[in-house]
Formats: sequence, C-alpha cells, structure tokens
Amino acid sequence: MKSLEGLVVLVTGGASGIGLATAKALKGKGAHPVLVDCDAHQLAVAAAESGLASYCADVSDFSACECAVARVIALYGRIDVVWANAGIASFGPLLLTDLNAWKRCVEVNVFGTLNIVRAALPAVMAQRGYVLATASVSSFAHPPSVSSYAASKAAIEAMCNSWRIELAAHGLGVGIIYASWVQTQLATESDMHPAFVCLKNTMPPALRRTMPVARAADLIVEGMARRARRIWVPGWVRVLYFLRAALHTPLAERPLLQAAPEMEKLFGQTVASSGVKASSTAPRQLARKQFTSSNAPE
Repeated sequence: MKSLEGLVVLVTGGASGIGLATAKALKGKGAHPVLVDCDAHQLAVAAAESGLASYCADVSDFSACECAVARVIALYGRIDVVWANAGIASFGPLLLTDLNAWKRCVEVNVFGTLNIVRAALPAVMAQRGYVLATASVSSFAHPPSVSSYAASKAAIEAMCNSWRIELAAHGLGVGIIYASWVQTQLATESDMHPAFVCLKNTMPPALRRTMPVARAADLIVEGMARRARRIWVPGWVRVLYFLRAALHTPLAERPLLQAAPEMEKLFGQTVASSGVKASSTAPRQLARKQFTSSNAPE
C-alpha cells in the first residue's frame, strides 16, 4: 500500500483531534476517509469544514458500528482501512475516582476498538486491507491515577498483537499507533486538572513536550501508507518502547511515588469543589449526550 490514492478509510473518533487532522491529510493524498464519531454536533461541523462523509455512532454499541460500516460500503462499495481511533480518558486515584467513569473509559477504548474492527473486518478482508488502532505511550508506561486509560491502551496493544498473527494469512496488515502528547482537546482538558499537572511535572522536560496535531497526522499517514506494524508519534517513542521494562523499576518509579500523595490530595480538593464525576471525567465527555445511529446525519 505505497499509494493511498482512492483508498476508503473508516476513521472513528473522526470529529476532532488526530482523527480529523489525519482524515484531512488522507484526503489530500487522494484517499476517501469517512468520519465516525458519537458527538453529532462536532461531527457535523467537522464534516462541513472538511467536505468528508460522516456517520454518527457510539463505538461502544456494536450495532451502531455495523450501521456505520454499512454506510461506508453503501457510499464507496468497500473499506480498505479501518482505523479504531475513538477514545476517551478518565482520571483519579483508585480510592477516590468515579467507578462509572473508569468503566466507561474501558468500554469506549477497548470494546469500541473491538466493535468497529469486528464490524468492518469482512469488508477489509475482501480488500486484503489494513487494520489500525490508536494506542498510547500509556500502553507500556502506567503512571498513577490513569489506571483505566493505561489498562485500556495496554489492552488495545495486546489485541492488535494477537490480531496481527491471526489475520496475516488473510493478507491483512495490523498496526498500532503509539502516541505521546499531541495538541488535541483531550490534552488541553487534561492540563486543566491540578492533579494531572502534578503528574506531568514528574516527567523530564523532553517528555512533556506536546507535538502539533498536523505533524502527528503526517506520521500516521506515512505509517498507514507503509502498512506499518507500529507507528511512533513522535519518533522518540520507539526508544521508550524498547526500554519499557525499565520504566517499572524502583528507580524509574521513584518520582511517581513521591508525587502520588500530592496528586491524591489535589484530586480530593477537586472532588470537594466539583464532585467526583466531574473530577474523574473530561469536560467534553461529561457534557456529551448519548447518541445512536438513529440520529446520524447525512
């Protein structure tokens, strides 16, 4: 897949962030991305701005994923790439975090990836295409107070590693995106939380840098064209990946151990002022209504 010209790419989480930026870049390469997202308003804005086809669906609902796949096939007759990019985060120490927010993070990230890949798989197999999923540095680096996000991204990594072997005989490629900080709404909202800022400050300055979303999109497009097994966003994430065992040694965990009590204190203060649900859930996710394929825009 050296050329993306004419390829049909289903992109979940396509209304914003790296999903939308990459979809625009793919369009510039001659591909046909279709945006899928559960935020009907933001999706409509993104579709109007980009001129791309869209479908509103919650990836945690398998039936909605099946409808999204059917929509793409009705439009283009095939799917060459399915990119499971939709994801959310929840935050907070185990003692204080909202359990429903914790579970919802896993539901969207893990089961959402499973649902859209399974729904699209027959169509992608017919094209001997490519399956891609968005993981994270958190797939192998597991800091305190982000256990749900880390667990979900580690699960995505494990699923894709297994699927790569299963699907090779069918001519499919399977890739994983390992992303660090990217300038998206998720990153901006995280930086609004005092406890999360405390966590981020435990990292070396080089690891706190946030890369422009357009640059992340370029790396993903390039990796997609190569049907890469792993896409590093940015490139230095490769080094952390191969040093992953060292990240969980007592020496590496020392700054986190020192910061954890302060993070718990700051989180408790946020709970006292805003409530546990608002403290554990990103603002955009908290404000989002539940959408189904029945209110999908044209």
